Amino acid sequence: MDLLAAFWAYEQALAANDLTGLDHWFLDAPDTLRAEGDNVLVGHTAIADFRRGRGGAPARVVERVHVVRPAAGVAVVTAETRRQDGTRGLQTQVWQHTDAGWRIAAAHVSAVAASTLAPDDPSDPAVWRAAGPLVASTGQGPLAQVRTAVKDLFAVAGQRVGAGNPAWLAEARTEPEHADAVRQLLDAGAELTGIAQTDELAFSLAGTNLHYGTPANPAAPGRITGGSSSGPAAAVARGWADLGLATDTAGSIRVPASYCGLYGWRPTHGATPNGGLLALAPSFDTAGLLAPDPVLLRTAAEALLTPGDTTVPITACIVDEELVSLAEPEVRASFEAACRALTLRTALPLTPARTGAVEHLQEWFAAFRTVQSAEAWEQHGAWITRHPGALAPDVAARFENGRRVSAAERTQAEQVLSDARKALDAVLPPGTALLLPATSGPAPLADAPPEEMEAIRAATLRLTCLASLAGLPAVVAPLLRVRSLPVGLSALGARGTDRALLDFITDSRNPAHA
Repeated sequence: MDLLAAFWAYEQALAANDLTGLDHWFLDAPDTLRAEGDNVLVGHTAIADFRRGRGGAPARVVERVHVVRPAAGVAVVTAETRRQDGTRGLQTQVWQHTDAGWRIAAAHVSAVAASTLAPDDPSDPAVWRAAGPLVASTGQGPLAQVRTAVKDLFAVAGQRVGAGNPAWLAEARTEPEHADAVRQLLDAGAELTGIAQTDELAFSLAGTNLHYGTPANPAAPGRITGGSSSGPAAAVARGWADLGLATDTAGSIRVPASYCGLYGWRPTHGATPNGGLLALAPSFDTAGLLAPDPVLLRTAAEALLTPGDTTVPITACIVDEELVSLAEPEVRASFEAACRALTLRTALPLTPARTGAVEHLQEWFAAFRTVQSAEAWEQHGAWITRHPGALAPDVAARFENGRRVSAAERTQAEQVLSDARKALDAVLPPGTALLLPATSGPAPLADAPPEEMEAIRAATLRLTCLASLAGLPAVVAPLLRVRSLPVGLSALGARGTDRALLDFITDSRNPAHA
């Protein structure tokens, strides 16, 4: 077994508290070392006794792995880790190659406090439109005590929907009952921690709200969180919430997940309830989730999905190099390394495939934007007309594009999208996941000029639009690093295979980062 395979086998034993497996991977010698804090254990027997007495290690995700080989038969492996509470840590191991294979001769574990921002105000108006808790947990159910940030598009009983715009908020009614998705999470035991900010009417991917400010991104200081689910993403990334209920029309869950180092799930169109949700473009709108951990993401998704048997498990992964080439060169290199590690971790075949998407992408993308903007104007055009100047210029321009779409142009675009769905369904059968970078690059700087932001938005939309236009499920995992910044790996599945895709990402967590 090679070094990285041994490392991941050790991680698997650690996650399962497999004492026999853990004893196996530590070198059986009297001078084997394990250090944590101010405590140093010397000898295999002392380390084994410690493990038997502590009852298992805290759940964690390995975010990045570094390997240095200072001499033949010796390797130093340093892993960057993150626990469910947001605490980050480092684990450094000295591996020695023996007649029996690779074994750990020395290990040092350190915990680092979760990233904080100054000032780190849990009522930050750039993150929260209404800070709570607003509804306490019942204390029962699979989501008991899970603090949940709800995007300010979902109805919350006794509150108003603000939609990221103060003029909209001022005229909004007080909601008599919870949106269906909110109610289902509460029924599963979640706490409604607060109503989190969104880009205006959810028509952006930046998270730079002109009225309420730009939330800080602790995973990429000085850079945006991404939108339009900026508030839930920031709340989860900063440890103020455990779960974010958000929406994804063109990438508004997947982009913030990628930029903030989170897990994100855009469901199959129609697989989760939209009752009580303020629409943008109903043909593409979905209610999904953001979480720091794939297990929590999977658990919470079950509370939203309609009942049904788990679909055919993912047994094959495909990569379309032409699609991957749409990302920045550094992202492509990191993506390739993550895919290799993913293959090692899951033991699934990784097959090059030509989906044909790039060949038609310009036409598909144009059709998607045409229908999305036309539906957005249909939903909100009357209000925008009555409130000139109420929207930021870039958001207003997108709605204006929708106003200009003719009936004939919309009909033609809808036919293009129908053909695109059939084409993607043909190359993505149940049991197969299409892997690609979630975004074209890491989060841009918060003070980037508007033209740069728009170029980045357009580049990323070419990657996110496939799931959106076809109504396919997509899960993002924080498996890439570019210049120490997070970028997500996105897995698309066949229509209706949400559970299988979520299981795949949950089972394949911890691949090595580039």
